[in-house]
Amino acid sequence: MLKGKTILVTGVLTPSSIAFHTARVAQEQGARVVLTGYGRMSLVERVARRLPEAPPVVELDVTDSGHLASLADRLADHVDRLDGVLHSVAFAPEGALGGNFLTTEWPDAARAVQVSTYSLQSVTRAVLPLLAERSSIVGLDFDASRAWAEYDWMGVAKAGLESCARYLASYLGSRGVRVNLVAAGPLRTTAASSISADGDFSAVAEWNRRAPLGWDGERFEPVARACVALLSDWFPATTGEIIHVDGGAHAIGDRPGSAGPGQSG
Repeated sequence: MLKGKTILVTGVLTPSSIAFHTARVAQEQGARVVLTGYGRMSLVERVARRLPEAPPVVELDVTDSGHLASLADRLADHVDRLDGVLHSVAFAPEGALGGNFLTTEWPDAARAVQVSTYSLQSVTRAVLPLLAERSSIVGLDFDASRAWAEYDWMGVAKAGLESCARYLASYLGSRGVRVNLVAAGPLRTTAASSISADGDFSAVAEWNRRAPLGWDGERFEPVARACVALLSDWFPATTGEIIHVDGGAHAIGDRPGSAGPGQSG
């Protein structure tokens, strides 16, 4: 599906991440992959070696203007073009999560928006010189149509991410660049553990109950496959879209006897 394509996967930190599994599936489908990491680069490099083929790793702090300005040149040391980008970067300080919405100060809210929303635009802009014709940008989303307990300013940031993707799709369409999001159900990721004490926003069981197809918070493969499909040429006329990979839970209201969706992220 991705034979001959070069894909940039951002935000890989551990094997328990959508980014890692997308990189794996992309390689299995024939892609050449480059990763970006932030902070613990030695850890990212160790994780990269767990992929079928160890890819190059480039450091990227999306809040560092110098990193963004030099990104295309640093990637050019490894590849001559990019056919796709997976945006898997999100962060909110502790003061912006966990029920702290009403007490969150602007610096924490601004950090959440800069890293989780604005970075979709800033990373895309940084790699534009390398983007091939008919390339694809895919971002990772979580249902922002409602408020989820404990998700707080990350939920606001995800709502902004959805709007940002639509604007990017509008502005980049003339270049043949597609921009879409994949909205996954709750998965037991490292990011999840930073929001909820049980590591899954107390939502996986409830999500499984609501989802017509069921939902397994340990299965990353369905989400990774959706990302790879959007990165491929199989959706040539799809842009500005949000593809839900959540067992269908987003489309189903509360069933009889339900107390509501509970806590999620």
